[in-house]
Formats: sequence, structure tokens, C-alpha cells
Amino acid sequence: MLTISDGVTHGVRTDSSGPALAARLTALGFDVTRGLVPDERRLIAAAVRGAARDHVLVVSTGGTGLAPRDVTPQALHELLDYEVPGFGEVMRAEGRRSTPFAVLSRSLAGVLGRTLVVALPGSERGAVESFEAITPLLDHALATLGGDAGPHPPLAGAAADDSGRHGDDDTTGGDDPGRDRNAADRPESGERDDTGGGSSGAEPGSILSGPPRELPPTGSG
Repeated sequence: MLTISDGVTHGVRTDSSGPALAARLTALGFDVTRGLVPDERRLIAAAVRGAARDHVLVVSTGGTGLAPRDVTPQALHELLDYEVPGFGEVMRAEGRRSTPFAVLSRSLAGVLGRTLVVALPGSERGAVESFEAITPLLDHALATLGGDAGPHPPLAGAAADDSGRHGDDDTTGGDDPGRDRNAADRPESGERDDTGGGSSGAEPGSILSGPPRELPPTGSG
């Protein structure tokens, strides 16, 4: 879990989305480690790149709004091998059930190597709602990236357990046994929340199990 937020980094905001997402990921069976960086493209990219070396899933919260300091999407666009547009579409569609301003969110997901990277809003409500919208897709997406080819599983509104994970029929990648089911999140930035209000208190994310830690300004994180 990686929280992307100037406010949380400088101690002037409380991170609520990071802990909420970490708890949900833990309930799904992921080992979660938390990280925190400010809204700086270079630091966001370094943190995500470092987390992706050891984890199959990197989840961040914060920096997906319209404010000038909301630069998470820009940082990821330059970093990811490719995006998975359907994740963002699903998250915004779910958000529109609560507010028409959900369309202003720039939440997204993409792939870096064999790692799925998901960028969620910084507000706790927006982050949790968005994550719940994509939960049914996670097992299949992660299995596909791991080379576990198989038929598409039926969607039942909840993520399947490990025994029910399948990959795409056209996936040819090999298994990657050295990678555990770990998740990484990042902190919120001073992004606007998806309700169209001002800068929200976005929360942090995690990667392995352990307490929140501020990631170094340089290096792999």
C-alpha cells in the first residue's frame, strides 16, 4: 500500500484511506506493507518501481484528482508498460452511483513487468468504493500476469480465493513462483476528492506487512 500525499507526508493530514485499504487487502489474503511519499512524480515513480520488483500487486491512494499537485496519473503514465483501461472505467462507473463527480477521478490501473498497479482516489470513501469495484477482477488479473492460463472465471461479485484463480486463455507467460501474494499501496496527495470538493485527505498504501514508513526520495523504495 502506498499513500501519496503531501499533507500526510508533512504530518498535517491524517491518513484514513491507507489503513482502510490495507485492512481490506489483508482480509483478501495479501501480506501488506505500507509506504508513504509526497506528491512528486519522481518519488512516486521510484516507490512504485521498487515495490513492483517484489510484489504482484501495488495499490496506491491519492493524487488522482484535478488539483495541480495531483500527479499520480502522470507519474504512472511514464512508468507503466501498459494500462488496463477497464479498471478505471469500472471504478468511475461505481463512483457515479454515489456522485456524478466521480467522472472527474483519474483513477487507473496498469502493468509494470508482471505486477498489477492500481491507483485509487485519496478520500477514504472514494478509495474503498473504487477498490471494491475491482475486487472481483483481481484474482483473474493476477493469475493472468503470473502465467496461470485458464478459462475466464464467472464473476460472482466477490473475489475468488486462490484455488479459483485463472488466467487469460491467450496468456503464454510462465509461472513466477518466487513472488508471494503481496500488495503495495501509496499515500494520498493533496488531490481533490471525487465529490468535486477541495483537496481531500488522501490516504497511504502498502506493499508488505509492517508499519507505515516514509520511502526514500531516491532509489527503488
